[in-house]
Amino acid sequence: MHMSVSPELTKQVSEMSLPEHLGFGRIKAPVMFRARCTDGVWDSGELLPYGPIQLDPASKTLHYAQQIFEGLKAYWVSSEEPLLFRPRVNARRLNHSADRLCMANVPEDLFMRGVEELTRICKPIIPRHQDSALYLRPFLIGVDHDLGLAASKNYEFYVLASPSEVFHAGTMRVKVERQACRSAVGGTGGAKTGGNYAASLLATNTAESEGHDQVLWLNPEKRNLIDELSGMNFFAAINNKLYTPSLNGCMLEGVTRDSIIKLAKSSEIEVVEGDLNIDDVLDAISNGSCTEAFACGTAAIVSPIARFHDRGKNYVPEYPKGQIAQQMRNKLLDLQEGRIEDSFGWIEVVK
Repeated sequence: MHMSVSPELTKQVSEMSLPEHLGFGRIKAPVMFRARCTDGVWDSGELLPYGPIQLDPASKTLHYAQQIFEGLKAYWVSSEEPLLFRPRVNARRLNHSADRLCMANVPEDLFMRGVEELTRICKPIIPRHQDSALYLRPFLIGVDHDLGLAASKNYEFYVLASPSEVFHAGTMRVKVERQACRSAVGGTGGAKTGGNYAASLLATNTAESEGHDQVLWLNPEKRNLIDELSGMNFFAAINNKLYTPSLNGCMLEGVTRDSIIKLAKSSEIEVVEGDLNIDDVLDAISNGSCTEAFACGTAAIVSPIARFHDRGKNYVPEYPKGQIAQQMRNKLLDLQEGRIEDSFGWIEVVK
C-alpha cells in the first residue's frame, strides 16, 4: 500500500524546475523521508518537507559519530517506470554498517518503503536522459543526547533525494597515497560511515592542489597493497585479466564493484580477487602488461584512470580512456537504465 501524501508536498515537487546542469548532489528534492526508532521500536515513517533537522546539541551523532549512510539511484531513461538498482543490497550494507557502529538495524521493508515512496513522489523531477538519475541518500543517526560515551538507544532514519549527473565524468588522475591512512585494521573501513570520508579529506585536498583528482589508498597494515579510492573501488586489467583487491575489512564492499565482477564474468572476462601490490601494478603499466585501470562506485559509475602519480613520477596506461572500463560502464548503464533485459534480477520497478 502506497503512503498517503499531502497535496502540498506533491505540488512542491511538481512545480520544481531543474537547471540545465545538475551537478552531483547540489539540487535537493523538496521532500524527504523520516522514520524514528524509540527504544528499539520503529514507526512506519513519513514523507516530510525537506528542511533542517532538529537535534539536541549533545546528540550522539554529533559527539561520538554514530552516523552511517548509503547511496543508490533511481533511473528513468528507457523504461516505462523508474528503476532501482539492487536497493536491497544497500539495505543489507546499511545494517552491516549499523552493526559495526553499535546502532539499531533498519528493517529492510522500512528501508525499501523510504526509498520507494521518495522515488514515487519525486517522479516529476527524475532526470530522463542518460548518465543522470535521482540520487538517493539514506542515512541513520543516533539521537540520544547525554554526553556519556555509550551507544544511542534512539535513532532517526532519513532518505534524501537529489536529481544528479555523474559524480566524476571522464577520466581521473590519481595520486598514490604513501603517507596518510584512511582506515585501520579492525577499524571501520568496511562500514559506510562519515568518519572514513572525513579521514580522506586532507590527503584529497593536498592531491587536488597538486593537480590530481583522487587519492589511491594503500592497506593500513601492508602499506604496499591497494585498497580503494576515497569513494570508489579499484580495478586493473593485467595480461587480459581483471584484477581487484579482495575485501579485507579496511575497504567498502561496493555494490558497483560486485556488479562489475558479475558482469565481467558473464562477458567471459576472467576476474581475480586478491592482494594487489601497488609497485607491481605500476611496473605492469610501465612494461605494458597493465593496459588500463578504473574506479567504480554508485556516484561515479565507472571512471577510467588516465594517470597514476607516485613519488614524483607519472604512469600512463596504454588505454587511459579504458576499453574494459567502457565495456563495463555501457553494460551497467544499459541494465540500470532499462535498455537490456535484467538476467541477474537486480532491477526493482517503482510503480
